[in-house]
Amino acid sequence: MPPHSEEDFLELIDRYFPNVPDTVLLGRGDDCCIIPRGSDICLSTDLFLDTVHFRRSYFQPEEIGYKALAVNVSDIAGMGAAPRGFTLELMIPDGLPADFWPRFFSGMSELAAEHELALVGGDLSRSPFLGIGMTIWGEPGRSGRLLTRGNARPGDLIFVVGEIGMARVGLSVLESLGHVAREEWPQSVGAHLRPRPRVAEGLALADLPEVRGCMDISDGLARDLPRFLALSQGYGADLDLHAYRYEPELLRLALQLGEIPAMTVLLGGEDYGLLGACAPEGKDALLNAVPGVAIVGVVSEEPGIRLDHEPLTAKGFDHFSG
Repeated sequence: MPPHSEEDFLELIDRYFPNVPDTVLLGRGDDCCIIPRGSDICLSTDLFLDTVHFRRSYFQPEEIGYKALAVNVSDIAGMGAAPRGFTLELMIPDGLPADFWPRFFSGMSELAAEHELALVGGDLSRSPFLGIGMTIWGEPGRSGRLLTRGNARPGDLIFVVGEIGMARVGLSVLESLGHVAREEWPQSVGAHLRPRPRVAEGLALADLPEVRGCMDISDGLARDLPRFLALSQGYGADLDLHAYRYEPELLRLALQLGEIPAMTVLLGGEDYGLLGACAPEGKDALLNAVPGVAIVGVVSEEPGIRLDHEPLTAKGFDHFSG
């Protein structure tokens, strides 16, 4: 039976998220949770809204639940931290299939269990549309560091972690082909529907003193790189993607669109990989410590972003443009 009341929802949540966290002093059931503060914590919040961030026409309920949590975990990974717990706010419309919410919580709890994440509270409300809000927190790993922006210096290496650009490919083929895209473009569709937060990689980066800072890539490298450098005294970047390892499905779509593969990577969107800067002397340690890391450029004293010495004018995703 589908949930019909707030109590029904709370019972369903209890089924998928046991309220026995060891990361909080008090979990769900009171006006607030209580978080022990033995070290610094980093905290983030995000929205995941129907027709804005996902479409139920090609997202399964499990995938909505999974990705709603994944995009929040990725923010913690971008700080080089370990996620510890989260709150969940649900905007609940009428007319969803009877099995929607069990499947939704199944996908979300799968990722929560993988990272030993406690669901400590939240809120429920009726709504004309489906929406998910979250607040998540994390804490430093063994290094005690949280990786921030604004520390890059000229000559630093710019690196990325993850299959950058693949989620954009997945979104493009899902929008044009619907469910058929799952069979014909499995890797890129998976990158869009079920992105993997790079928590282990972020923690490994925080262990490297030569790594100056990090952030997660959510709006495309072309838009997020200027954000990463914005606090670094107006520095810019010279990008070189000739040695970048392009995934076959990305090359395939770029060919169909008549777009150079580098632009597919740069425009990206919803990659949920990592972007950072590393002192040149830390290059070998970086490559050895973080599987899949790729050097894509160098920080420059000259403002602006350049690709192959030409100004990069293309931008990534912006909710309020167009």
